[in-house]
Amino acid sequence: MNYSHEVEKMCTVAKGPKHGPAPIPEEGKWVKAYQISDISGLSHGIGWCAPQQGCCKLTLNVKNGIIEEALVETLGCSGMTHSAAMAAEILMGKTLLEGLNTDLVCDAINVAMREIFKQLAYGRSQTAFSEDGLPVGASLEDLGKGLRSQVGTMFATNLKGVRYMEMAEGYILKIALDEDDEVIGYQFVKLGKMLEDIRHGVDPAEAYKKNIGTYGRFADAPKYIDPREE
Repeated sequence: MNYSHEVEKMCTVAKGPKHGPAPIPEEGKWVKAYQISDISGLSHGIGWCAPQQGCCKLTLNVKNGIIEEALVETLGCSGMTHSAAMAAEILMGKTLLEGLNTDLVCDAINVAMREIFKQLAYGRSQTAFSEDGLPVGASLEDLGKGLRSQVGTMFATNLKGVRYMEMAEGYILKIALDEDDEVIGYQFVKLGKMLEDIRHGVDPAEAYKKNIGTYGRFADAPKYIDPREE
């Protein structure tokens, strides 16, 4: 350790009480975190790239400072989806600090890692008050049927109004309109469930019909439109 001449000339003043770190809530316990191995929890971080062309939702399950589980969800950038595949492999087994200082290929995923690090390091995780946290694999509960990310996609113009494309329920097939051409419901197909049925041997046409549902006053509508064609 090198000290400046001014510091070396100073007299010593004794330090009083040792003030350790403030305790933070982690998996149902109050923990004083002195090192990365003191950090545990499951949380989410949202990231975006510099040109803001895409975004990432990163979910990590950290146990004793080690990343044991990662769910990487991306939106809006085709390159980011491939970056996510690499990032998911890269993160496994690293300490939380290593993950923060690792190039996760995509700027949006790196930003998500930064944001989730802050939550976990400050005790703001989803499992802050959950005794023993959540088991590895818990992040899959955030996904819909067939383990597909839940997304909402809507398009609208001032001239022609709104078009629902996809909801949490699934891919929108038709929008129901009332006499004033206002939306009163929609018809959808549960893509994740449909694909699961097809994978398990159900005929595709049957699986498609089986997984169609409606929301709102769809059956009472005087008019229906295809949001992608009309």
